[in-house]
Amino acid sequence: MKNNFTLLLLSFSLASSIFSQQENHSCSQLKSGKITPKNGSLTVSQIAESEKYDVTFYDLNLTMTNLNTTLSGTGGIYGKARVAVDSVLFELFSSFTISEIRLNNVATPYGRNNSAIKVPANLTAGQTFKIEVDYNGTPPNGVTNPLGGAGMTNASSPSWGNRVTWSLSEPFSAYEWWPCKQSLRDKADSVSVKITVPSTCKAGSNGVLENVVDLGNGTTRYEWKHKHAIDYYLISVAVAEYVDYTIYANPVGAPNPVKIQNYIYNNPQTLPYFKNDIDETVNFLEYFSELFGLYPYHAEKYGHSMAPLGGGMEHQTMTTQGSFSKTLTAHELAHQWWGNQVTCASWSDIWVNEGFASYAEYLMLEEMYPGQEITDMNDRHQNIMSQPGGSIWVADSLSDGAIFSSRLTYDKGAAFVHTLRFMLNDDAQFFQALRDYQIAFKDSVAVGIDIKNTLEAASGLDLNAAFEEWYFGQGYPTYSAIWNAVGTDLHLKINHTTSRSNVTPTFTNPLEIRFSRTGQSDTIVRFDIYGNQSNFIVPEIGIVSNITGIDPNNWIINKVGTIQKNSNLNMLNTNVIESDLAFEVYPNPVTDAITISSKTADKCEVKLLDSKGKVLKALAFSEKVKIDLSSYPAGSYILKIENSTAERTHVIIKK
Repeated sequence: MKNNFTLLLLSFSLASSIFSQQENHSCSQLKSGKITPKNGSLTVSQIAESEKYDVTFYDLNLTMTNLNTTLSGTGGIYGKARVAVDSVLFELFSSFTISEIRLNNVATPYGRNNSAIKVPANLTAGQTFKIEVDYNGTPPNGVTNPLGGAGMTNASSPSWGNRVTWSLSEPFSAYEWWPCKQSLRDKADSVSVKITVPSTCKAGSNGVLENVVDLGNGTTRYEWKHKHAIDYYLISVAVAEYVDYTIYANPVGAPNPVKIQNYIYNNPQTLPYFKNDIDETVNFLEYFSELFGLYPYHAEKYGHSMAPLGGGMEHQTMTTQGSFSKTLTAHELAHQWWGNQVTCASWSDIWVNEGFASYAEYLMLEEMYPGQEITDMNDRHQNIMSQPGGSIWVADSLSDGAIFSSRLTYDKGAAFVHTLRFMLNDDAQFFQALRDYQIAFKDSVAVGIDIKNTLEAASGLDLNAAFEEWYFGQGYPTYSAIWNAVGTDLHLKINHTTSRSNVTPTFTNPLEIRFSRTGQSDTIVRFDIYGNQSNFIVPEIGIVSNITGIDPNNWIINKVGTIQKNSNLNMLNTNVIESDLAFEVYPNPVTDAITISSKTADKCEVKLLDSKGKVLKALAFSEKVKIDLSSYPAGSYILKIENSTAERTHVIIKK
């Protein structure tokens, strides 16, 4: 929230302004505040049973108010049997009263075990069905369900005084307010949400508002329809005394302007206070459409429903949001691609949602507030390195705190996307890969390896090591450098240790180093780190006077150790091992063939690697061998030679 209050807000109390700041928390703070059991309430065997059918459509028809969370109505589940089944199992919280369940319009008996409900149904593979549940009651809270209780909330905004009832189902709280199947891999094809509320209120939800029906008894029914694939946790309701503030965006490729429908507190001071911030959504939507592909739901809408929550929740087409800071608004909007159009296939791979939505904040700042993205990434790196370990991939996918870790899922997730962009070293290629991913997995789910495969297909790079080290691995490197200027050639050793060496002992990734040069401007050289000690010679760089930055553009999560000049460092004099001439390598530099000889008759092995650590040749020899380099381009290469008593790494220069 802004600190410079407008004149309209001068009458607000100090307490209100303080809470306004409290309502501007991050997405991660909001989501990690819940603790829910796996898949809501089901056992492993019940989960397996629920996977025997696919959901095709959800149909909700609820009566609600903004004064409390109590609700009543009908929840409809339309589906298709994957295999022959004798029953259909779904979830609804155990405290709700069920007055009737109908299977294909006929009242049916059912079994209920806590929150698991089983409806007898003799279905053949491929057969469709409809289940309707008439129910009423009050959704659980932290007292009645200490393992959840956040699916539906009612509260007043201390900042603005408005009272709101709103849903937040991620990750496993949808069953706390409507009958459903909580499986990430089973998206419904579409959803209808009808909400009857007091006529002083409006009700926001997914998709297009097809009808507003005055029922003539002091209530009004809002009828929303969303005609796109949607995961269970992205279906939403929000009820309050709202005003409708609608604006339009015009992204390239959209056949018509895209509606951005905002339900803002019906308070004469709220909209003027947030209007400029809300209006920026237009710029964000148009820019993200360029980067990621056309806004997925352009034929329907985007929008916001306000609620007094500390951050936002990316409900499909209508985010629930507590305030409108530019990074929060950009983050939740980016989720419409990263999390909604393509959803993580498991909570362990939440990075495909949150890592990219968090990096979208950086991209927005880079484009629209140049300079602020530098602070953004610096802050993320500092938060990541406040602890030595932790992986982006979530090992404990039952813990909200782990799934929605600000440090790992959000910040390290965003920083890793930044590093991948650096590895590709081609923005046109990188963003085309992101668009390709959105097309390939549209209306479906994906895991982190799917991102890897898409980036590899676009770039031709092998990103296996990058994902092993940065995605599944833990920690970060600390780089040190020893250097020497030999004429106009630079001789350099880059060493690194890691903060979790028992898990990830080595990080192999490109690394930039900035050098100052006598009589010339500074230059940045990109090196491909291949081990904990990586040796390089940079010919004809000029007369280097100092190293002035390791990773100066902050592409890599890292710390810097020591930087030393060693006037005796000469990579061309590396034949001596513990005062014994175990091997000889000559000539170096080389123009055609290089000779490797051993001072013993032991069997030896030699590997020729490029500067990225890729093995180009591997040979066995006893006393002497020649390697023809005439067909290789000029540059630095690495020779690794070993026998039973000695091993050595040489840097050679191909002229």
